[in-house]
Amino acid sequence: TRHARVTRAAVEAGADIVNDVSGGLHDDRMLETVAEMGVPIVLMHMRGTPETMLSMTEYTNVVDDVTQSLKERVKAAEEAGIPRWLQIADPGIGFAKDMTGNLLLLKNLDKIRSHLHDIPIMVGTSRKGFLGKLTGVTEASERDFATVGSMIAPLCLEGKDHTCSILRVHNVAATVHATRVLDAIKSV
Repeated sequence: TRHARVTRAAVEAGADIVNDVSGGLHDDRMLETVAEMGVPIVLMHMRGTPETMLSMTEYTNVVDDVTQSLKERVKAAEEAGIPRWLQIADPGIGFAKDMTGNLLLLKNLDKIRSHLHDIPIMVGTSRKGFLGKLTGVTEASERDFATVGSMIAPLCLEGKDHTCSILRVHNVAATVHATRVLDAIKSV
């Protein structure tokens, strides 16, 4: 949610985490509300609103611009009283990004994470439109194979820095299977 009052009601009803697609920018009371509630928050990068974001996909350098924006959101969350250990950053794949922007962000997650000083990164490519454009699969529910590829690829690109800690997916079983295989290969 992007709304502090919805956040409060959800946490009081048992929600364990807040996923704010605006990174706390939509509602001036969001960050202070999350701080009061003492739950983790996902600070996602997005320009505009869900209605206008697709017209805002031009960046000077998408990786640097998104990284800088996330650094600012992390700082704002800290200043509002949310400790770093309760913050998760999300580069906002598919939110105000074009095809190349999405791919560059996935390729450079280790750079983003290193600049955020190890704030956990969450990636959500699951069934996104750019996967349909890449594969020619128009039905979102049929994009699970592409989703697994887009989730595993950044993990394969890890250097000394980890790329992401949380994968947000629709088809959990397929992603778990793929990450288990990757983990086994890496551990040999």
